[in-house]
Amino acid sequence: MQLSDFRPSPTELFDQQLSTALAWRKSSLEERTMRLKKLLNWIKTHQEDIREALYKDFNKPASEADLNEIFPVTSEIKHCLKNLKSWMRPQPLPTPLPMLGTAAFLLFEPKGRALLISPWNFPFNLAVGPLVSALAAGCTAILKPSEHAPHTALLVQNMVSELFAPEEVAVCLGEKEVASELLGLPFDHIFFTGSPQIGKIVMKAAAQHLSSVTLELGGKSPVILDETADLADAAQKIVLGKFVNCGQTCIAPDYVLVPENKKEAFIAQAKATLQRYYDPQQEGIAQSQDYARLINDSHFGRVKSLFDNAREKGAVVEAGGDWNQEQRYFAPTLLSGITEEMGVFQEEIFGPLLPIITYTHLNDALALINSQPKPLALYFFGSATDRIKRVMTETSSGNVVLNDCVIHFLHSELPFGGVNNSGIGKAHGKYGFLAFSNEKGVLKQRVGFTNVTLLRPPYGLRVKKLIATMMKWF
Repeated sequence: MQLSDFRPSPTELFDQQLSTALAWRKSSLEERTMRLKKLLNWIKTHQEDIREALYKDFNKPASEADLNEIFPVTSEIKHCLKNLKSWMRPQPLPTPLPMLGTAAFLLFEPKGRALLISPWNFPFNLAVGPLVSALAAGCTAILKPSEHAPHTALLVQNMVSELFAPEEVAVCLGEKEVASELLGLPFDHIFFTGSPQIGKIVMKAAAQHLSSVTLELGGKSPVILDETADLADAAQKIVLGKFVNCGQTCIAPDYVLVPENKKEAFIAQAKATLQRYYDPQQEGIAQSQDYARLINDSHFGRVKSLFDNAREKGAVVEAGGDWNQEQRYFAPTLLSGITEEMGVFQEEIFGPLLPIITYTHLNDALALINSQPKPLALYFFGSATDRIKRVMTETSSGNVVLNDCVIHFLHSELPFGGVNNSGIGKAHGKYGFLAFSNEKGVLKQRVGFTNVTLLRPPYGLRVKKLIATMMKWF
């Protein structure tokens, strides 16, 4: 065994980062900017390495790697560099009348040592994106990438080791035992992206130390097609949002609610779109260079089980349904005839199966959505203002997108995150900066006589009248 094989344990790294975290409390704009620029430059000069790692993990097409792995991170860094000065600036607060003579403001201090646990479905984007926010806020960080995307995890480790000392930013590779050891440590903030089931474990562990958390989870994100929707436009956007990354996207449309009288027309448009996107030469989608694969055999088995269960219980395969286990290939598949007993109705699919469910009245669609845990995203296609308003006010979700799918993730000014079962806390842009910052309230009082002086004991008649007046008018 060589000296390079000896790596600090998670606990040792955590202890090493304490002095850095204390020093970084007073880190300047210039220092934080320098760290972000180093990260940006590394990504720019290693784009081919990133593409190669992602392809090795699950055959991700290079264009998809650029669009949904590299670009979101570089865009996030550039947005931070442009706005970090204003985010870090102390924020003055208005003075209420009872507090005349005082001055109040917010200071944004780094929370300290952060733990970033990322998933396998977007293993570069969802590991490095939160790191950008942590660095912008002035936090140190330990990253735990998913072991299910080993090539990208190793790339992230190499990147971090080239750019930062371990006492600043470090990567811990390994399986659930490593994650468990990390979760046993009293981090100042934990940022987790993954399933609601594992999110509960993370939150329980964080509670032992009262660590704050950001949980980016998932759920069954629905699509509502309205009577007024442009079906061709909707089909193109839904098919892309669903089948990019082979359906392994937390904000992918999980099922589509279609008016009964629009079902056949929508299916025809969706099938035509699948042909146009993934099989324009009619050689079979399995030959497409633009369609990714499922991450591993275990996940392939899960998707195949959901598909078999749906067929056994009466679902109709409208398109797709073919697969190759050796290549972890599963075709983009449209399913109709969905019932509540099917797994595709009960579970987040996280794969290339798209259930199509019909409805008669909007009330029925809203009732179905509200009977499920709150989703990470909700998509509505249509132009009827009154129905749009109903959808936005009568449902609860992390985000709502009108007449498109998944693109809200790229909007740098929007908060991204879920609600309840689909997540806690927000990310991206200023919201990511705030997630890793303590918003410290500061109040400055003048010396000598103040308004409060008049309210001090003994509580005689004059003081009691002043208190009564204050309670009445303020």
